[in-house]
Amino acid sequence: MAEGAQKRLQSELDKFQTVQKDVAKHIGLRQQLEGQLSENTLVKEELDRLEDGAGVFKMVGPALIKQDLKEAKQNVQKRIDYINGELKRHEKLIKDLEKTADTHRENLNKLQQQFQQAQVKAAAKA
Repeated sequence: MAEGAQKRLQSELDKFQTVQKDVAKHIGLRQQLEGQLSENTLVKEELDRLEDGAGVFKMVGPALIKQDLKEAKQNVQKRIDYINGELKRHEKLIKDLEKTADTHRENLNKLQQQFQQAQVKAAAKA
């Protein structure tokens, strides 16, 4: 009885730890996206300050290529929209993974109690 409970406990612990690693990974990715969003927001603010017809250059490899201001603003806005979408996706993933982690945590607590009860019964029989 105690061996089976211990195996179930170890299995549940492994699942819990895997979910915790996934949560940490997605939190790191979310932080990276937040940094990119901040950078792109600053770029958009700078582009908004420019007058129409101002020279804007885009780095392509080692060269600077002249780019239309309107096109540059559209590109930056598209990047901001994409990053916001990715942030929402990661937030949802993190919430779902945290719910899963909570379920595993509850299961772990139940299994621990069962394991302890089995040990007490085994000690009483001995």
